Amino acid sequence: MVDLVLSPADPSRLAKPARRPAGRSVTSEPVWLRITLICLSLALLTVLLFAPLLAVFAQALQEGIGSALESLADPDAHSAIRLTLITAAFAVPLNAVFGLAAAWAIAKFDFRGKAFLITLIDLPFSVSPVVAGLCFVLLFGANSGIGGWFVANGIPIVFAVPGIVLATMFVTFPFVARELIPIMEEQGRAEEEAALTLGASGWRMFRTVTLPNVRWALLYGVLLCNARAMGEFGAVAVVSGRIRGETTTMPLMIEMFYNEYMPVAAFTLAALLALLGLVTLAAKSLLEWRHGGELAAAARRH
Repeated sequence: MVDLVLSPADPSRLAKPARRPAGRSVTSEPVWLRITLICLSLALLTVLLFAPLLAVFAQALQEGIGSALESLADPDAHSAIRLTLITAAFAVPLNAVFGLAAAWAIAKFDFRGKAFLITLIDLPFSVSPVVAGLCFVLLFGANSGIGGWFVANGIPIVFAVPGIVLATMFVTFPFVARELIPIMEEQGRAEEEAALTLGASGWRMFRTVTLPNVRWALLYGVLLCNARAMGEFGAVAVVSGRIRGETTTMPLMIEMFYNEYMPVAAFTLAALLALLGLVTLAAKSLLEWRHGGELAAAARRH
């Protein structure tokens, strides 16, 4: 076998790379194919997203805005809105704290069981919310040891607000942690180690170095967590007992109104829940626009 060696004067080595013709796209797909794919995507979005959303608002206003506002004045609707906001007010801050602590432990420390901890964080994504709610009923129900003790001391968990908050926290726990872990891993530990070397305490290091570096990713995760908390249905439906006026959140009350042939009330409450989601989406989009670099780095690491 003869080895071929290219000399420096070899024309194949000196040849310049061919230039891409002006106006030609980097991709090789024809224009008609790209237009077809874009149209199919828009059609799918229209059928699955825009049309149902418009139908909800149209049904809510079919008898006029007066009837819609009157349906919101229903005591059951008031109770559902209040309970939804209370649940989010408890679940979202607690998940923010727990998610921040979990991300800090995973990204800044090396320890045995780190992979297992990450798997546990992702567990709510793989377990059905209904199954999660059933687990809470079995664990904290009045017939269980733990739940019986709480009931005996006048603090019922299942079929009460604490159970709804716990179920919502379980379902929404991964959102904050999963937004923070990639950011913290990409930033590394150099800045924290430098702060400790300069004599900063652990709390001061966290408050002045770590937290400012992840504040926008933290806010992004909180927005996603809040949107999911307000719209949770499956786990809450199991642990709440659907006690009208006491343990019914907005998604549960929407179903109850609809099953009772009260379409205006059901769709008005659904429109209000959709508006809350749209506000969250607008805040998320604004956050991505203002701080897209940091959030894009997190998205690339997912």
